Amino acid sequence: MDNTKEKIIAVATRIFSRFGFYKTSMDEIARTAHKAKGSLYYHFTSKEALFTEVVDRELKNLKAELALVVTDPALNPKEKIRQYLITRMSVLNKAANYHEVLSADFMEHFEFVDQLRADLDSWEKEQLKSIIKQGIESGVFVDQTDKMDILLDVFIMVLKGLEIPFFLQGKYDALSPHFDDLIQILIKGISI
Repeated sequence: MDNTKEKIIAVATRIFSRFGFYKTSMDEIARTAHKAKGSLYYHFTSKEALFTEVVDRELKNLKAELALVVTDPALNPKEKIRQYLITRMSVLNKAANYHEVLSADFMEHFEFVDQLRADLDSWEKEQLKSIIKQGIESGVFVDQTDKMDILLDVFIMVLKGLEIPFFLQGKYDALSPHFDDLIQILIKGISI
């Protein structure tokens, strides 16, 4: 990828995270990146397209971190679930632009948000399914293959339900020390 596009994305990431989507202009991004505004529009058709790329990169970073947990041979399935959930929330806590897409106002006005979140949900279900199957095969999780889709939906709902208080209400630092208690409840619910 060319340096101009990368510079635009890096600058946009900082500005969007500082001022938010609505208060950030393409003019400000161009000025800060020392690029002509036309250069931004050459690489991105709109501010929405640029913001989508920024959030997509945050989510790719999340996926990369979570994939390391899922494929770590040193972790047993219970520890993988625990580490997956802790890593997920820790990485998302640093994904400032993702926080903005969680707001109801934002989701209501921008369809691209639905697609990003749907893609993440689908990817996460596959990762969690992989861990749960490992646990079933190793005899530590109850075989719930017949209810796997429902189980995965519940996991995703729990995780998404935590995003608003953790990230939009700024309670991550206060609540994260107690997150392990919730994780233990979830793990006990699927354990033999």
